[in-house]
Amino acid sequence: MRRHRQAERTAIYKLCSLALQYPDDQLIAGRHELAAAAAELATGPAAAALRRFFAWFVSASPLELAKRYVQTFDLGKRSALYLTFYSLGDRRDRGLALLRLKKLYRAAGLPLEGSELPDYLPVMLEFAAAATAEQGVLVLAEHRPALELIRRSLHEQQSPYADVLDAVCAQSGRLSAAERLGLERLLAQGPPRELVGLEPFAPPEVMPSTGARR
Repeated sequence: MRRHRQAERTAIYKLCSLALQYPDDQLIAGRHELAAAAAELATGPAAAALRRFFAWFVSASPLELAKRYVQTFDLGKRSALYLTFYSLGDRRDRGLALLRLKKLYRAAGLPLEGSELPDYLPVMLEFAAAATAEQGVLVLAEHRPALELIRRSLHEQQSPYADVLDAVCAQSGRLSAAERLGLERLLAQGPPRELVGLEPFAPPEVMPSTGARR
């Protein structure tokens, strides 16, 4: 039973990670397989949310998918997928948070690869899928207010991607009192302002070799 729950958790995080990536040709080519994988999940809120999302994802045209993704995540101020931005903004403290995430991935035997920053939600979900249950819960729980902010923003936009964030948050359970306070602060204040004249927000050791999305 425990092994089955672990496999289910891994599948949900993996599907969420893929669903939140830019719909390039490779992802679109495999979308029917992803929908089939979502259909095989056990009954539950996360599984139901993913089935709703992939029903839309397989029916939309590639042009519609690309346009919707850019409008939602690249242009939406409250639905960008870089989680430390919401609590730290483009500040020096964010660089330390990114470095800590990168070290966490490496310590778990899953070093960051590719060109994305370590707080990019699909990267974090990929880590949660591959790491132990405790490690996966920890890395996402630390950013639960930001996840909830994105989820609410997507619902306000009536975006199909709201179902994916519903699935992610369903895996984390109800908000704690501290997480609710953190969410209220983000809703009221937004991310901290940039501190003009300081060093770039991320130190060289966490910056990708090619340009990241934010």
